[in-house]
Amino acid sequence: MAVTGFWPIYKNLKATLDYADNPDKTTDRRYLDDDLYAALSYAENDNKTDRKMYVGGINCSKQNAYAEMVAVQRRFGLRGKVVGYHGIQSFKTGEVTPEQAFEIGMETARRMWCDKYQVLVTVHLNTDNVHCHFVVNPVSFKDGTKFQNKIGDHKELRRVSDEICREHGLSVLENSNFYGGHKKDYWRHKSGKKTHRDYLREDVEYCLSFATTPREFENQLYALGYTLDPVRFSVKAKHWERSVRLANIGFTKEIVQAQLDKNAESRYHLFTLEYRSPYRPKKFPLEDELRKLEFSIDHSYDAATVLVDTIFYIIITIIQIAAELADVMLLSPDLRAAEKDLKDLISDYHFLKENDIHTADDLQANIDENKVQISDLERERKTLSNRIRRPKSPEDENQNKDCRKAISKQMKPVRERLRRAEKILEKSPHLYELLKQEHELERKARARYLDRSR
Repeated sequence: MAVTGFWPIYKNLKATLDYADNPDKTTDRRYLDDDLYAALSYAENDNKTDRKMYVGGINCSKQNAYAEMVAVQRRFGLRGKVVGYHGIQSFKTGEVTPEQAFEIGMETARRMWCDKYQVLVTVHLNTDNVHCHFVVNPVSFKDGTKFQNKIGDHKELRRVSDEICREHGLSVLENSNFYGGHKKDYWRHKSGKKTHRDYLREDVEYCLSFATTPREFENQLYALGYTLDPVRFSVKAKHWERSVRLANIGFTKEIVQAQLDKNAESRYHLFTLEYRSPYRPKKFPLEDELRKLEFSIDHSYDAATVLVDTIFYIIITIIQIAAELADVMLLSPDLRAAEKDLKDLISDYHFLKENDIHTADDLQANIDENKVQISDLERERKTLSNRIRRPKSPEDENQNKDCRKAISKQMKPVRERLRRAEKILEKSPHLYELLKQEHELERKARARYLDRSR
């Protein structure tokens, strides 16, 4: 039963560098800031591939895969935003040996990409289920065409994988939902973004890096804004509609307990270097910022009476503080997830300031004004279109067409302003709730900190 999927790799996203424990010495170190290098390094990680016994290159050498892929991209002048694709083929636990997985992975890559693209194939052995990784050059070495990453490609990879698995007598997922039951998650991954499950997985890994007992694990999850249901073994944040079973993101009770026992043993042996102290906040950026502003989130019962630009200012400020200071972490999972939208939040804030918008009423007035302006321009453009259909002369027709084109050009920025204003009006109540949530978590954390200090 093989599960497949792949997603784009973008430049300057350094998250995957954390997985690169032992980079290939033959690769040019100048390209360390490139996600393609990171993905290749992660795929070849010695700890996961058992000393690189299961690493192979298709249309490229396994030793110099990165350099050869970059050379193709540069030859065709296509060093763009997407520098590669990272795919996975995961097998049912205990169904294949590493040798079989490598054979199937290589054959899958050959049938899927061999005629035009370079692929690095590896087998990872660091989890209960053996799985293959594919790192694909998006530029064809044959003619320079770019891999389009259409939904049909994802379906084709599954079809090819299932075909080969059947040939080897392995099970496949029959009549399964192509999106794996989470259509929104699929499309977020396809666009290179993370889901709330991805953030939860990172937080669980963080807590498991030091917790030694189930109680300590639960307390640390709580400190990060989650509640753990020990019976269902599921986790939920405040604004989530549904809880997430930890087993569904790779953390069964057995896996968690095994890691807790391992940490306890390491702690017993005089706190080995692998031990990490849990995060216990000593700084509270939101509360400190509110005091500077002489502002309280709780002074209002809803977002409508709070200054919209103030909400955006506070959100931006505390996200930047958390990003700049190594010893500060935002406590709300939802607010930590909002970090990815920091650029959009800053752009929205500038829009508010440039248009002298402070309150929700100001924002609504701006929306109404833009709608009136668009309506007037549309009416004028319609009049010109009627004149064009019944021109008095060719010169008159050309003049009206030029005028209509000029009006269409005028409408474009007005429509953009309208969309921006409506989007801000829609998201501001949610941001206000995130601030309230973070404020509540900070106050609880501050109380615990003061209790420990006494």
